Amino acid sequence: MGEKVAADGIDLADRERYRRKLHECLEGLQRLLREKRFDRPRNLMGLEIELNLAGADGLPRMMNSQVLERIASGDFQTELAQCNLEVNILPHRLSGRVLDQLAEELRTGLGYAERKAREVAARIVMIGILPTLHANDLTAASLSENDRYVLLNDQMRAARGEDFALDIRGVEHLVSRSPSIAPEAACTSVQLHLQVTPGRFAAVWNAAQAIAAAQVAVGANSPFLFGRELWRESRPPVFQQATDTRSPELQAQGVRPRTWFGERWVDSAYDLFEENVRYFPPLLPVCGSQEPLRVLDEGGVPDLAELTLHNGTVYRWNRPVYAVADGVAHLRVENRVLPAGPTVDDVIANTAFYYGLVRALAEEPRPVWSRLPFAAAARNFDAACRYGIDATLAWPRPGRSGGLADVPAVRLVRKELLPLAARGLDAWGVEPADRDHYLGIIEERCRRRVNGASWQAAAFHHARRQGLDRDAALAAMTRRYGELMHTGTPVHTWPVAWAVGGRSAVPGQRQAATEGA
Repeated sequence: MGEKVAADGIDLADRERYRRKLHECLEGLQRLLREKRFDRPRNLMGLEIELNLAGADGLPRMMNSQVLERIASGDFQTELAQCNLEVNILPHRLSGRVLDQLAEELRTGLGYAERKAREVAARIVMIGILPTLHANDLTAASLSENDRYVLLNDQMRAARGEDFALDIRGVEHLVSRSPSIAPEAACTSVQLHLQVTPGRFAAVWNAAQAIAAAQVAVGANSPFLFGRELWRESRPPVFQQATDTRSPELQAQGVRPRTWFGERWVDSAYDLFEENVRYFPPLLPVCGSQEPLRVLDEGGVPDLAELTLHNGTVYRWNRPVYAVADGVAHLRVENRVLPAGPTVDDVIANTAFYYGLVRALAEEPRPVWSRLPFAAAARNFDAACRYGIDATLAWPRPGRSGGLADVPAVRLVRKELLPLAARGLDAWGVEPADRDHYLGIIEERCRRRVNGASWQAAAFHHARRQGLDRDAALAAMTRRYGELMHTGTPVHTWPVAWAVGGRSAVPGQRQAATEGA
């Protein structure tokens, strides 16, 4: 979605031409795969983190343009709403001290961004959903100043034909409506990229789908939205409903949502790109000048611009990515299931767990997806989002007897998945000290049954018991989260009780906090 697209009018001819070019891109991708014209294995990974801006009072600050102007670095860029930023870490080779290197780069980058944000009375908060957000904070007026966001919002509204509806039953029940896609911006995530060869793509993507539930169970960090306590990881239902272009009638017919887990294991990357074209109408029918089949005929490598743009508007939790670097095509699996935060060490622990586990499972002679029905993997993902570290997951029984067993997520992770992740990190050539340190954080979360979501919920209820009303408790908890986040100590070590102070936010305070400086 990085392209600069202009919010000009779109007519029928644009859509017809775009659809034609999408199918030409698919044919081009098929030819590239058949002719084996992809980059060699390079063991490259990449990391992106979406961030929130809040004031010293814990309330959202709609001022990313002012903060980005002061940061003045291409590593930081806008996200959908003015209270969001994104930081991108350059690709690294998965070997040696890569985990510590990533942690140091993140600490340096986030520390610099925090200092610049403070110049305009803002703070960087690395969290899945900012707990103090209210529905009136996320409107069309709060979208970032970028033509592609305007166009995307316009096209999704037109496709939907009515307000977007949030209806989520968790610990509490949230019902909310919005005439724009702005509530999507509540969801801030960590995106983990892994470059893979075409021959390895299906195994890596299938492995990533199989472990998505375990990732969420140990990494959940989004229990609140619009003042309500919902699922332990509320981003998936929020994101699905905030981007749902289907009318109720289309939903009843079983039309697929644009944000989805998927419905089957795959045999190649082509399967996913082809599904995206077959099932989802284009939202941004903006055509480039390149003719992909002509470029191929002339011996070049096409950018497949229309396919990559369309692919960016289908929100799979594990997304296929096609890109061209230095004139050579490559494929990546983009893992999008994790929320941001709580700390740099927590993010890198989640990163280590993912890359180690996906490597080990992708290389198993009897792969887990041959023993785990896809529907069970989808149910696992739902359970992990609802219950977080307290979830119970279905997992193949060891040995050849077959069948599934229901296992507490913490037991599955400690007894089976962490040893696999360690083996996978060894296969990448990661330094053993780094491996043990970061996987040890996951082990301790499981042992203490604490992650970001459970800490947020416990801290909120602690504040409520001290006599604060709901909004004041959420603000106090968010301020405390920010303090502990900047200490860098992993979330499983955070104390829940603290001396709670503060008072209720009144409408005037909220308005002042959300206006740009």
